[in-house]
Amino acid sequence: MSASQNQKTGNIHHKGWVKSTHFIITLSFFALTISGFVILMSHPRLYWGKAGNDLTPALFELPISRNYHHGGWDKSIPFKHLTGSQVSAARTYDIFNENGWGRSTHFLAAWFLIITGFIYFIAGFFTGHFRYNLVLQRGEFNLKLLWRDFASHFRKQAHYSGKYGLTQKITYLLVIFFLFPLVILTGFTMSPAITASYPFLLKIFFGHQSARTIHFFSAVLLVLFLLVHLVMVARSGFKRKLWAITFGK
Repeated sequence: MSASQNQKTGNIHHKGWVKSTHFIITLSFFALTISGFVILMSHPRLYWGKAGNDLTPALFELPISRNYHHGGWDKSIPFKHLTGSQVSAARTYDIFNENGWGRSTHFLAAWFLIITGFIYFIAGFFTGHFRYNLVLQRGEFNLKLLWRDFASHFRKQAHYSGKYGLTQKITYLLVIFFLFPLVILTGFTMSPAITASYPFLLKIFFGHQSARTIHFFSAVLLVLFLLVHLVMVARSGFKRKLWAITFGK
């Protein structure tokens, strides 16, 4: 069934490329979430600007590791003999959360997500998947309709018509065209090798540490999206929906 036929019948029939990319991106995202949490445990402090460490003020600290609260430093040494310059110091304690495996897993899973996401992005345009299934049609959007569709998801006997609702479309568009590109670009910005070749990324995201903070909040929003997504799938028939997006029709 073609994308235009899908539009006429009102039902979503995902093609093989949608199912396969959805599967790979989902596995990659799970790996990124777990490895990202392990990385964050080693230094659960978030900053804003170009640089930041335990000796500089943080936006906030996450109490997820013993590393976030300690007093084990040698005498601090300024990088430059200037007022207000960044400082460094040697630790007098062992790092509690070793994360070498987490960084390797995060890097590998990221490339699986980026390559697969790029294929999905290109195929979505050329096959009409975005145009017929996700793009809002003329007269489809207004605040009253949006609220009605949003509220319908909280009813005990929610009705599922077999096609994307207004809330789903807006959410998917934000995830595909904003959150995923944002989390990928901020991930690139945290890499000194990439920013050495593309320094404009540092200007866009206001420095390495700002990019790390934006990356964290983007990832949190994606995790929340995944959790809500799983709840809605479960409410509409988990086995049936899971089969439809994997091996079924």
